[in-house]
Amino acid sequence: MYWTLELASKLEDAPWPAKKSELLDYATRSGAPEEVIENLNDIEDEEEEFDSIEDLWPDYPSKEDFLFNEDEY
Repeated sequence: MYWTLELASKLEDAPWPAKKSELLDYATRSGAPEEVIENLNDIEDEEEEFDSIEDLWPDYPSKEDFLFNEDEY
């Protein structure tokens, strides 16, 4: 299983918290790339509930990870 910013961004609007089946349903309905669906299929625990994309990809960058000062604009 591998994630990129582009792939993970396809799940930003998913109905969190969600189980694997709910995420697969959302990804399919929203037209997510096949790689996203493959990553979700690689999840072993069918009943685990995920609170956010960070539960799937712990290294998912947050706004604080970017050096963008919103006050300047």
